[in-house]
Amino acid sequence: MNDNNPSPSKTGVTTPEPCGLLRRGLIMVYDLMPAIAIVFIAAILALPVTGDSVRLGLNPLYTLYILGAWFLYLGLCWTQSGQTLGMRAWKVEVVDAHGNRPDWRTSVVRFAASLLSALPLGLGFWASLAREDRLCWHDRISHTRLQRREPGEGV
Repeated sequence: MNDNNPSPSKTGVTTPEPCGLLRRGLIMVYDLMPAIAIVFIAAILALPVTGDSVRLGLNPLYTLYILGAWFLYLGLCWTQSGQTLGMRAWKVEVVDAHGNRPDWRTSVVRFAASLLSALPLGLGFWASLAREDRLCWHDRISHTRLQRREPGEGV
């Protein structure tokens, strides 16, 4: 199926093309830059509290703090525009089951479930290859999906 054209559903209504695994991977690579910057900033902000301890990576509270900073970036992007910087570049948006931007609750579920998708060697992502709708585990758990933006839609 052509990745540039919307696909007609069984009811004849045109639905946006789902996002494939390759495009998801490219989005993640693109989003590495803001993610790394956010982790560095969060780590610098934590220095007055934590000191310069090298063992911070073993501290579960510090790990949750860093994950929280990362989620804050993603949650703001998803709830405000439906797109991270990588999604914007690759013309993809995240939507809920009704085609709207996800709310904060849905974003929390999506983020937590995406960590689960990534843990067993990315099995939750690879599972999308076996599905016609290309949904990953975290898409199914959070009732969200990544879809291609229609040409001419606002960014």
